[in-house]
Amino acid sequence: MTPRRTFLAGLVSAVGIVASWKFFGSKASTSALPSSSPQVFGPLPPISSPLPALPTDPSETVSGLSKLVTPAADFFRIDTALGIDSPEISNWSLEISGMVDNPMTLTYRDLINRGLIEVDATIACVSNVVGGTLVGNARWIGVRLDELIAEAKPHADADQIMGWSVDDFSAGFPITALDGRDALVAVGMNGDVLPPEHGFPARLVVPGLFGYVSATKWLSKIELTRFDTKQGYWISRGWSQEGPMKMGSRIDTPNQGTTTKAGVMTVAGVAWAPRSRISRVEIKVDSDGWKSATLGPDLAQTTWRQWWIDTPLPVGLHTIVVRAYDETGAMQTEQVRDIEPDGATGWHSVVITVDA
Repeated sequence: MTPRRTFLAGLVSAVGIVASWKFFGSKASTSALPSSSPQVFGPLPPISSPLPALPTDPSETVSGLSKLVTPAADFFRIDTALGIDSPEISNWSLEISGMVDNPMTLTYRDLINRGLIEVDATIACVSNVVGGTLVGNARWIGVRLDELIAEAKPHADADQIMGWSVDDFSAGFPITALDGRDALVAVGMNGDVLPPEHGFPARLVVPGLFGYVSATKWLSKIELTRFDTKQGYWISRGWSQEGPMKMGSRIDTPNQGTTTKAGVMTVAGVAWAPRSRISRVEIKVDSDGWKSATLGPDLAQTTWRQWWIDTPLPVGLHTIVVRAYDETGAMQTEQVRDIEPDGATGWHSVVITVDA
């Protein structure tokens, strides 16, 4: 089935919906879920390179803090498809073609039997505003993309990897992104088969790149091509060609406009960098100096880190600001930029009221 393409932002917060209006240029709506259920096809094979068990999640004790791993049901969705049906698995295949010497076609069984690995990675939408919710962290299961591409033997002048979905949506990114990072053709998420709403039977996950150039869901084809001959769906609509994620941080709690009582308050949130782990997060209250927060588990270079700090707050109106640093010592930029054409920047802040 090839559904009519339309604009949507499904299962997102009010902030995310506002962002998606700007990104898609049309009112957001919630999509119908794909009709096929992956559970009927049974569990995935054992993972050949499993990650260590997840550590204790600080969100269990820090109220209001985002979970270390975002549940699939809560993971943001920004799609351009309305009512996509997951393909019948018996008819689905993944084609690797274009500027290659060894084109390949893989069935679902071929793909999942190649040797699965786990990758912890935070991905985000380019339409995520500063402090927005269009970002999430998951433990992805899949096959290394670089190994598949190498086996297909790309031509020396191919400079773009383009993913195509079952309904002909396309997103392309530089072949140079296969630089050792754990890019995947993902078939699972958080220990389970990839949910239909997140791209079953397969999707691309490329750490460090915004989803609009890399995270093709309901994947049907990977094409080796060139930027000077083909453009992905959003590039032809004025968005930046390469789409590297920006370092960012967010205050999860307290929320903007909160009213609370004087005393010690826990300020908490998450911070992420494209491919260079977060090494420090600081907050500032009004004109006070910057204070370093406690950091949560460090899963990988490619994942967010939770952070929290207790700070005394007297009666009055207060502005709380957060900023992050990566492991190179680089600080998240204070420069305020809109989401167009390659992602928003700036420090997130909230204003709260403290009563006696």
